[in-house]
Amino acid sequence: MPTSLDGRLIVALSSRALFDFEDENRVFEATDDRAYMQLQLQRLEQPAQAGVAFSLVNKLLAFNADRAPLVEVVILSRNDPVSGMRVFRSCQHYRLPIERGVFTRGQSPWRYLKPLNAHLFLSTNEADVRSALAAGVPAARVYPHSARASSAHPTEVRIAFDGDAVLFSDESLKASMIHRVIRQSCEARSTQDQRIQMDYPCISRGTSVAQRRNWQRAVVSLESTSSFDLPWQSFMPWE
Repeated sequence: MPTSLDGRLIVALSSRALFDFEDENRVFEATDDRAYMQLQLQRLEQPAQAGVAFSLVNKLLAFNADRAPLVEVVILSRNDPVSGMRVFRSCQHYRLPIERGVFTRGQSPWRYLKPLNAHLFLSTNEADVRSALAAGVPAARVYPHSARASSAHPTEVRIAFDGDAVLFSDESLKASMIHRVIRQSCEARSTQDQRIQMDYPCISRGTSVAQRRNWQRAVVSLESTSSFDLPWQSFMPWE
């Protein structure tokens, strides 16, 4: 009878997030994948050092103690199968109950997130994180050289969420951004036209028809976009 994954939180993460493979990665960047695989094979019986997400994984798997599993951690990595063997042997060394893994040997791994039923993806690769987000899977980038998780609270998982567009709808964020763009435009215009009023929507009698249309297009552009990474100049109605 197949194992049911219903009710489980499934976290997929890269092998470099779980274990410290930075020495091996430098060999890969300096040479090629063959030298990298050869090094991993030579170190097959040598457990890898803990990576930046190691502490988090330990805490998540601790929820499974003395009960039906609530959390499953799976490896989803650009690594090769040889490196995969070292990953699983390192998991055995640290007694991490990780049983599933996909190793794509350089191919983008985000396509496997839905088949794995992953709810969260953690990776050191920014492009993979962006691809996962585009596919509708929550994802975050972890930095191999960042400080390790604090041991001050070894039995607690502490997660900080951004409220805007993460926990709650981004409607209030969009409204705030639209108002800010309009106000900045008005402030820029007021230095040229003293008749302008600073009250929303700040269209003065001296505003031309073309300027009014530009302002309307700016508002429509902001209302239709879900990302505010674009430069403010893209939405300045009087430029």
